[in-house]
Amino acid sequence: MKKRIGLVTVLFNSTDVLPGFFQSLSLQTLDDYWLYIIDNSLDNFSYKAAQAEIEKYSLNNVTLIKNVDNIGVAAANNQGIKLGIEAGCEYILILNNDIEFNDASLFQNMMSIAERNNEMLITPKMYFHDNGLIWCAGGEISKLRGTVRHFGEMQKDLPENSITDYTEYAPTCFMLVHRKVFEKIGMMDEKYFVYYDDVDFIWRANEAGYKLLYWAEGKIFHKVSSSTGGDDSPFSIFYSNRNRLYFIRKNYSPIFKIISLTYTLTTRFIKYIKYSKTNKGLNFKKAMLAGLKMPIDK
Repeated sequence: MKKRIGLVTVLFNSTDVLPGFFQSLSLQTLDDYWLYIIDNSLDNFSYKAAQAEIEKYSLNNVTLIKNVDNIGVAAANNQGIKLGIEAGCEYILILNNDIEFNDASLFQNMMSIAERNNEMLITPKMYFHDNGLIWCAGGEISKLRGTVRHFGEMQKDLPENSITDYTEYAPTCFMLVHRKVFEKIGMMDEKYFVYYDDVDFIWRANEAGYKLLYWAEGKIFHKVSSSTGGDDSPFSIFYSNRNRLYFIRKNYSPIFKIISLTYTLTTRFIKYIKYSKTNKGLNFKKAMLAGLKMPIDK
């Protein structure tokens, strides 16, 4: 059956967060969606947990796929996005499963805004799940540093964070995307594997003239870094640094590429010194070399 929205979420060691995620879905008054769950876990625990939640809520609008290997977040998202588009979904909602949302009208209100105003990209306000402070109220991409900044991070709901307006950046933890955007700019760049794949996607959307609407009334709660071990884990150190260099080399104009690479390599060298006496130093060095050598497909 054709649905208006295809929901795409990627599992990786997600057993603990799935009950809250599925409970949030069960509250929604809008049910005109199909849920695509792509499991990248190396064991079967997340898959079985997802099956149990699907059975608990008697869901029949779900496609659950278990990948043999961990193919990365970008590639798994693409798997689900392509399935949704092939099934005729007009919109794709990319969303993490380490999020929760208690507004039963969240999907309905989001879709009303999208269809009424012909919005191609929508992101809500995102809070830290544990303390209720803002994690992201829109954001920006720094051409000088090759990094992103979340507006309002670690703040309470100040007036400036409660204005619906267009924004340059937001992570794809919960982002509604019209199918036309994928048809014009393509899918997620799978070379990133994880981290910066969403930055790259939003960058390309901006360059193509699409505007990202920050919807301040929409609210979700994010259990940050629940599957990757945190920002300072060896895994995160490697992929965040490697992909930052790759993103700069791939997307920036020559002048900003020189400025940003100079800044990044200088600051990364200082950080490498900090890590050099620990087992994280080797990961850091490998990340730098890999980021400078990754081939770029235009």
